[in-house]
Amino acid sequence: MTRHLVVVTAVHPPSAHFLPDAYTSLCRQRLPEGWEWRWVIQEDGASQDVRPYVPEDDRVTFRQGRRGGPGVARTIALARAEGEYVKVLDADDQLAPGVLARDLAVLEADRGIGWVTSRVLDLFPDGSTAGFPGDPEDGPVERGAVLGFWKANDYRAQVHPASLCVRRDLLVALGGWMALPASEDTGLLLALNAVSRGWFSAEVGLLYRKWEGQVTGQAPHVDPAERKARMAVAEARARALAQFGWRYPDDGAARSPLTRDGRSPGRR
Repeated sequence: MTRHLVVVTAVHPPSAHFLPDAYTSLCRQRLPEGWEWRWVIQEDGASQDVRPYVPEDDRVTFRQGRRGGPGVARTIALARAEGEYVKVLDADDQLAPGVLARDLAVLEADRGIGWVTSRVLDLFPDGSTAGFPGDPEDGPVERGAVLGFWKANDYRAQVHPASLCVRRDLLVALGGWMALPASEDTGLLLALNAVSRGWFSAEVGLLYRKWEGQVTGQAPHVDPAERKARMAVAEARARALAQFGWRYPDDGAARSPLTRDGRSPGRR
């Protein structure tokens, strides 16, 4: 029986013309025997501008919907994410060779690992790349470590949320991506790390495109008042999850993806 790793992409018209590059990076992936990828593309809105860039491939599905931002688009795409693991890939980014197989190897080997991230390189318009300073060593990311680093470093996490590969049951249990105008992926990363151990791969897993139209480069993204509010609610969610003791099971025996003190959340 074939098992599926689902790659989820939110797209809007300005980034649609990058989809062919993302698709090429997907086609270069080599998965272990018995595995296939599926690409679920969700437009944030319903324009006529995105569909022409969606590749004709039986492994690719495309849907449109009401505008709500990339977090909403990715979350609603989970309805079509019929696989054990979900990998995020922004429309303007590219997967590095071998990353899907490496993600699978970690998650298949240790049920106690809920999510995986990889080293990320910025990809500039001229084709050059640059790394991020301060990448951690290859290995596990303990619960709570991301929040502590993020708070101490002006809301910059030591691992990149755009490179996440997550167990689908855990992702759904947390409600998907946060309903924020931006930083929705950072909010998810903090929540994931509040309830489960993660893993960082020091091998490059993602090329993060830098271009003039990207959302994170626009003025509203750095508006001080909005940024403060986004960071506050993302932190509050992570702390609440940690405070109530929810954790991802480390033995694979729990009935629910999130347990409290080793029991199902509904049991007393």
